[in-house]
Amino acid sequence: MTNIAPLPPITISAFCEKPETYHLILKVAADPRMSRVQMHVDLGGVAAAREALSDTPTPSLVIIESSDNRDILIEQIDALADVCDPGSKVIAIGAVNDITLYRELMDRGISEYMVQPFSPADVVRLISGLYANPTQRLVGRVIAVTGAKGGVGVSTFAQNLAASMARNLQAHVILVDMDIPFGTAGLNFNQEPVTSLVDAMEGGERVDINFVEHLLTSCEENLSLVSSPALVESAHDVEPDVFDAAIDALRAIAPFIILDLPHGWPEWKKNVLLSAEDVVLVVEPDLANLRNGKNLIEYLVGQRPNDLNPKLILNRCGLQKRPEISLADFSKAMGMKPAIVLAHDTRLFGTAANHGQLVIDQEGAAKIAEPLRQLSFTLAGRADMQVSRFSMLAPWLGRLRNAFG
Repeated sequence: MTNIAPLPPITISAFCEKPETYHLILKVAADPRMSRVQMHVDLGGVAAAREALSDTPTPSLVIIESSDNRDILIEQIDALADVCDPGSKVIAIGAVNDITLYRELMDRGISEYMVQPFSPADVVRLISGLYANPTQRLVGRVIAVTGAKGGVGVSTFAQNLAASMARNLQAHVILVDMDIPFGTAGLNFNQEPVTSLVDAMEGGERVDINFVEHLLTSCEENLSLVSSPALVESAHDVEPDVFDAAIDALRAIAPFIILDLPHGWPEWKKNVLLSAEDVVLVVEPDLANLRNGKNLIEYLVGQRPNDLNPKLILNRCGLQKRPEISLADFSKAMGMKPAIVLAHDTRLFGTAANHGQLVIDQEGAAKIAEPLRQLSFTLAGRADMQVSRFSMLAPWLGRLRNAFG
């Protein structure tokens, strides 16, 4: 599971030969990670590229498609070089799958050569790699946690998921509390940070890796926090891209960044959701959650066609005396099954909340901790070694039971 960093503000011109490639590149242009890119997509292949670039400044990246044979493709690339600035990058899409041709194109300064089939996400990943910081080896995975309505337990879930991932994956996880006026992460991790997310909002061009490192508070081994100030007067108008630089910098520090998003639908929240690798949607089994959750999933799937579908968390199930929609009916209406279903334990959650502690650290929390552990491995794209070991032993244990049963 390879992460894709958002693209910097560059210009791209693509000249496709086949209609199917044209439509595929249009999906690339619509990818949320390309939001800072100015991209023009046209038909006509190499001939159209030469004509268009002969009297206009060369964009940062040129994408051309040619279905011609090896010799003609080489001639076309040589001719294209006459109208491209030396510093521009070029991706060639061709029909000849040949390593010798690939090497010749690389020798001529082509950035990459692609042969169908490939997906829009493959192209976005390739372009992202071309503009990646060579000193930045790590591109962390952003996991955005949001809810279908207020009060469904998003913050509690995000905080416990962050701790579960840090402990079970043995990897650095950063939890970002983005509920600026009412965040609870600092409280529940028993921290009183002197810096907060507001510093990143006000940092402007100073926000880089060194800047965001000073925003981190260590909660436990492998788990850091960027807290909210949790002060009502700290809330103010937020520009749509205000968190872009901070999230980009956090990607270079930790392999997993969990964003605890507040309720509401501001423009900045939409931007964050669309640029995340994973979206986790927390819902409760009632009609309002069903309606809102379905609308959110349809929106996110439509806006993130090159990404994984959101993961649905059915939370706070089994509340005493509350009528609920059954799991089967809820899943059918949503058009997807929940990744995990969490039963509500009033004593367990109440004790954790009143003591400012994590739910998974309470006595008797196994029924909460185990699904979160499994989800941690799913989100990381890793095999759950505990489950894998059990799976390997299961046939042997079965024969043993049969022999002595």
